[in-house]
Order: sequence, then C-alpha cells, then structure tokens
Amino acid sequence: MGTQPPTSVEVSERDREEGPSSSEQLDAGALFVLKSRGSWLHCGYHLTTSIVAPALLSLPYALSLMGWFPGVLCLILAALITFYSYNLLSLVLEHHARTGRRQLRFRVMAEDILGPAWGRYFVGPIQFGVCYGSVIACILLGGQSLKFIYLLSTPKGSMQLYEFVSIFGILMLVLAQIPSFHSLRHISLVSLVLALAYSACTTAGSVHIGNSKNAPPKDYSINGAMQNRVFGAFNAISIIATTYGNGIIPEIQATVAPPVEGKMFKGLLVCYAVIIMTFFSVAISGYWAFGNQTKGVILNNFMVDEKPLLPTWVLLMINVLTLLQVAAVSVVYLQPTNDVFERKFADAKFDQFSIRNVVPRLVSRSLSVIIATAIAAMFPFFGDINAVVGAFGFIPLDFILPVIFYNVTFKPSKKGLMFWGNASIAIICSAVGVLGAISSIRQIFLDASTYSLFANV
Repeated sequence: MGTQPPTSVEVSERDREEGPSSSEQLDAGALFVLKSRGSWLHCGYHLTTSIVAPALLSLPYALSLMGWFPGVLCLILAALITFYSYNLLSLVLEHHARTGRRQLRFRVMAEDILGPAWGRYFVGPIQFGVCYGSVIACILLGGQSLKFIYLLSTPKGSMQLYEFVSIFGILMLVLAQIPSFHSLRHISLVSLVLALAYSACTTAGSVHIGNSKNAPPKDYSINGAMQNRVFGAFNAISIIATTYGNGIIPEIQATVAPPVEGKMFKGLLVCYAVIIMTFFSVAISGYWAFGNQTKGVILNNFMVDEKPLLPTWVLLMINVLTLLQVAAVSVVYLQPTNDVFERKFADAKFDQFSIRNVVPRLVSRSLSVIIATAIAAMFPFFGDINAVVGAFGFIPLDFILPVIFYNVTFKPSKKGLMFWGNASIAIICSAVGVLGAISSIRQIFLDASTYSLFANV
C-alpha cells in the first residue's frame, strides 16, 4: 500500500521548529536569498506576482488563434491543472520537510525524487532558462511600455526601442540588489494591486472601444489555411501555458517560515482569486472587442495609425501601471539566478552584508541584468519569446513534473484514480508541449524575415 499524503494534524513540535536541513544551512544561497521568514500571505503575494504578470495581455491574442469555445476552455483547463499541480508540488515539499529534508529549490526536489542527473541536467537548466528568459522578456516589455509612454507625449519622437530597454535595464540594476526573496514581500503586494488595476483598466478600455463608433468589425473566424490554424492553436496553448506558468514554486515556498503545512494552499487561494479576476476579464473583453484582429499584446489594439482609441490619460495610466508591475515581476524571477550566484560566489561563514559577500553579489547581479538587457535590446520579439518559453519551460515544470513528483513520492495505488489521473495529465501535457514547441519554433521561422538586431518595433 502506498504512502498517504501528510496532514497538518500529524505535525510534531519538532517538525514545527525545523528549518532547512543542515546541508542547506551551510548554503549561502539558502541563507541569504531564500530566507524562510514569510507567512502564507507573503507566499500569496509572491505567487501572484510570478503568475499574474503582463504576459496576460497576450491572452486575447491566444483566444484569436483558437476561437471562443476552445480558447475559453483552454483558459479554464489551464487554471484547474496548474492549481492542482501547484498544490501537489506543495504537498510533496511539506512531506519532505517533515522527514527532515526541507527542499528549497526545484533542482533539489528533482535530485531527491528522480535522481541527481534529473536535477543537474534537466530541471536545473530548464528552470534557469525559464527564469532568465522571463527576465529578458520583462525587460523588453518594460522598454516597450516606456516607448509607448514617450510616443504618447511626443508622437514624432526619434528615440529607438533599444534606448528605452536600456533605461529600464538601469532600473533593474538597482532592484536586482535587493538582498533576499523575503525582502520583496512588500513589492509583491504592490505588484498584486498594480495587476488588478491595469487589468481592470484594460478590460474597461476594450469594452469601451468595442461599444464605440470606432469599434472594428467583430469577426471571430480564425484566419489562415487549416495547417496554419492547427499550428496557431498549439502556439496559443504555449502562450496560455506561459501566462499560467510559475516555475519557482519550491523557491517561493522556501520563503515561508516553518511549519510550512497548509500555508502554500492559502497562498494559492489568494493567487487564483486574482487570476480569475484578471485573466478571464482581459482575455474575453479583448477578444470580444477586436476579434481576429487582436494583436500580440492587446494594448497595441488601442492605437490605430498612431491615433489612440482611448483618451491619452487612460493609455498613459495603463502603461505606467504595467511598467511598474513588470519591474516587480522581473526582480522576482531574478531570485533563482541570484540564488545560483550566491551559492557560487558568497561565503556563508561571513555576514550577508560583509565586504566579502557584498562585492561579488553586486558584480554578479549587475552582470546578470546587463546581459539580459543587452539581449532584450538586440532581439525585441516578445510574442515569439513568450510562446517558446512556455513550450520548453513552463509546461514541463508546471504541468508535468508536479504530478510525477507526487506519484513517485506518495506512490498512490495503480488501481486508483489519483495515479491514472496524474499519469494522464503528464502524458497529455507532454504531447501538447512537444507540439507547442514545434509550433512556436515554426512561428519564429515564419517571422524571421521581420527580425533585425535592435529593431525599433
């Protein structure tokens, strides 16, 4: 008979006082970046910031690639599967914490559950790529928001996109020096409020334009030949997976002070309450207003021939809110790379703010942001990046591995619904992930003729 999932009733006083294992306590990354001091509410803030990000502004475009019923169905299924998967991941983490081996990183989870090779050569590199790719995409989006604000005030302005990306990169240079994940809790709270605000403004803007005399014709048919429609649908699935993706659940749970039981579930409830209010309103209102003419980022539909369809102050407010939130999202996704640098270059025997640790921290984090900013300025193609990151990173980390970790850890009966339900999720999501990867790469080749270094898009 398989091991049953733990319950909070079984937690002993010793478990309540335990922190990371001794090997983790000697780790500078765990000590300095992944400090376990937060509450379930802080966990909810971090979860919301990492998931409810400006990528949600691409959801109307995803619906335009699939149509009403398949698109909304995919949004609902993705919400249900990710909530379920993240909860399973939390249960696995709680189980190992109770056995005296609290896992603070996704890579460590894979090493303990599937074997060292899985953590070192599969999960570790994928998570690093997902997080660093998200930082690059966020810096690019921050630059695009700055450019949009600039063009509202100076329609004939001559500044190029790479200049705005560089300006946003300077802001990230400062924010990257925030010492620990726990230190971001107030920024994550502000980020949650900002996400609600710009989502509400975007929804209201779409509804206003859709009902105005300047409303575009509402055509909900899917453009292109059958082959293009099929690939477009899988590309849309990749975009939706990216939007719901997180990739850092263990690192977020690592910020929670022991005992950890039940806290992640409460945090997920906070996060998914915000998701329901933002994802569905933006996606449905945007697709309703613009139909198959919906662009990669819905805000681009608010301008036609460089003329705003909404009052300038509304567009300015939406972009300022988006700009501020994308900065918070960027610094949250910097934490896993900061953890890597801290483990590599810091010394846990010295104080966190000693010269021995501050200098390498300043240099490594600054170089990380400078490289990400340079890449964002050179390759400014947010939509295509979004789909590729989802297909190669978020689908394995957030849809597939959690159910595998659960089955391997708790060993539910192979005659039961739990085992086969989890196995079905892993198999179906693996197939969808492969097709989504092929579709997103194909889209890059199709758009390659429009690419150029430092393009002013």
